[in-house]
Amino acid sequence: MFSNGVITTFNELEVSLYDYIIKNSDKVTYMRIRDLAKETHVSTSTILRFCRKLDCDGFSEFKVKLKLELDKKEDIQLKSMQYSLSEFMERTLKGNFEAYILEAAQVIAQTELVIFIGIGSSGILAEYGARYFSSLGKFSLYIKDPHFPIHANYLHNSTTIALSVSGESRSTITHINKLKQEGSKIISITNNKHCTIAKISDINIPYYVTEEKSNNSNITTQIPVVYILEATGREVNQLRNINSSK
Repeated sequence: MFSNGVITTFNELEVSLYDYIIKNSDKVTYMRIRDLAKETHVSTSTILRFCRKLDCDGFSEFKVKLKLELDKKEDIQLKSMQYSLSEFMERTLKGNFEAYILEAAQVIAQTELVIFIGIGSSGILAEYGARYFSSLGKFSLYIKDPHFPIHANYLHNSTTIALSVSGESRSTITHINKLKQEGSKIISITNNKHCTIAKISDINIPYYVTEEKSNNSNITTQIPVVYILEATGREVNQLRNINSSK
C-alpha cells in the first residue's frame, strides 16, 4: 500500500501522518478523520491530500484499503504457521522420527546429568528443557551464555542436548566441542540433518519445517522443538519407571 515511490512524494506533514498510521494501523481503521487530524496535529485537508496520493477518493476508502492490507498480513502469517505445523505433523507420522526420540531417551536415561545448550530463542528453550526434565526427576542444567566456561570432571557421565534452528551457531558448536572433549554424549535438535551441529552430534533429531525470517531475524516456529523435548522427557521417565519396577 505504501510503496517507496509514493513515500518519496510525502512532505514533512505527510511523513509524520504516515509514521503515526504505521504505528497505529489497527486504531486508525476505526477513527474518524477529525480524530486522526487531532491525534497527528494536521488538518483534515492534509489527510485528504495524503489519501489521494494513495489513490483513494477519501478517508473512508483509505480505511477500507488499510483494513484489507492488515487482514491480508494476518492471513499470511496464520497460513504460514499452519503450513509449518502441518509439515512437522506429517513428518512425525512417517519415517524414523519416533525412533530418533526413543534412541535419544535411552542414552539420556543412562546418564546422571543432562545439559541443555542454545543461544537466542534456542537458549530460552534450553532453559525450558532443563526445567521440564528436572520436573520429571532428571537432574538437568542449561547453558545459554555463549561465553560460559566449560571445564568439569563430572561431565563424562552426562548428555548434552544442543538446540539450534540453523545448526550453525558458532557459540553452540564451541560448547559442543568442549563438552565432547569432557566425555559428554551429544544429542542435537536442529531444523535439518545436514548442518554442522548435526554432523558432530552422536544423535540428531531433525524436524524440517519451512524456515522463516523477518528483518534478518529467524522467526521459524519452535513448536516442533517443544514437542521433541517433551516427548523425549516423557520417554526417559517411562524408561526409568520400567527399570525401577524390575
